[in-house]
Amino acid sequence: MGYHFDDLKLDKGMYSVAGKSFTSVLEGEDPSERYKGTALEGLDAYQRQLKRFDIKVKGMGSDVVDKFFQSAQSAVLFPEYIARSVKQGMEEADLLPSITAAVTNIEGLDYRSITSVPDKSKKELRRVEEGTSIPQTQVKTQENLVKLHKRGRMLVCSYEAIRYQKLDLFSVALRQMGAHISRQLLEDAIDVLENGDGNDNAAQKLKVGTAPMGGTAGKLSYGDLVDFWAQFDPYEMNTLLVSGDVMLQLLKMEELQNPLTGLNFQGTGKLQSPLGANLLRTAALGSGKLIGLDKRYALEMVKSGDVLVEYDKLIDRQLERAAVTSVVGFAKVFPEACKVLTV
Repeated sequence: MGYHFDDLKLDKGMYSVAGKSFTSVLEGEDPSERYKGTALEGLDAYQRQLKRFDIKVKGMGSDVVDKFFQSAQSAVLFPEYIARSVKQGMEEADLLPSITAAVTNIEGLDYRSITSVPDKSKKELRRVEEGTSIPQTQVKTQENLVKLHKRGRMLVCSYEAIRYQKLDLFSVALRQMGAHISRQLLEDAIDVLENGDGNDNAAQKLKVGTAPMGGTAGKLSYGDLVDFWAQFDPYEMNTLLVSGDVMLQLLKMEELQNPLTGLNFQGTGKLQSPLGANLLRTAALGSGKLIGLDKRYALEMVKSGDVLVEYDKLIDRQLERAAVTSVVGFAKVFPEACKVLTV
């Protein structure tokens, strides 16, 4: 059978279609459904274009960067290669899926999140007598807009310097860029968790040795974790973000030296706290701090588009400075689902 991807006309205008990524535009021209039951099943439209031009981007037989520029059409694929490599690096180092309740994609820069903060009496599902009205819980939009920040890295090199570099090696540098962007986004998320999103919803801040917490300031014990856990009712403390020094204190706890905990760590590389929460270490959090949250209700991630690459310079071989950016913001959903503890 004939394949449509072999004669698809590519041009850089595919990157500027409003509301669609380059791959989405390609899929519209060459849907993957056509390839079910064929040798090309499992490849998306972009990967089929790589096959069309015989470009190998990874593995022992990966091609050099110059392979993308053998024709004007194959050059159109280069910005998407950059974007995918950067996104892979972002995903490899990404803690955000472990702390966000929802991801909202928008077009534009203005967005208001929702909230509902009823008092205790309005959270109860009270008995409703015949003929009486059902109690209400109001969900409303926040007063202030979510602040979206543009984060990115500048790719600085000349085409002459990289044209003979293997794509597999070049991808390593691009993935590192993605990891840096991911770290910056995590810092933004932590700032919103701690200080709120501008709608008077900063997290409750607790301190070891100060009521309602027990213990001794400067030291973290299993009892302190229990006291911290007890502050979350009716939410569940299922995730703990901790700084490096706090992680060391946790690892030295007798409760974390339980053989089953050690077996899980040795087998999967994942640590669990003594209270069953997902334990995440990050240098983006200040020393002596841990953030507990119910990831199902605490934080919303708002994205304006996907990872953006300056495609004109890349396609036209004038690669000297090309920006790789992402526009993302964060909003608190239920403030009580997140609390900060200082040791």
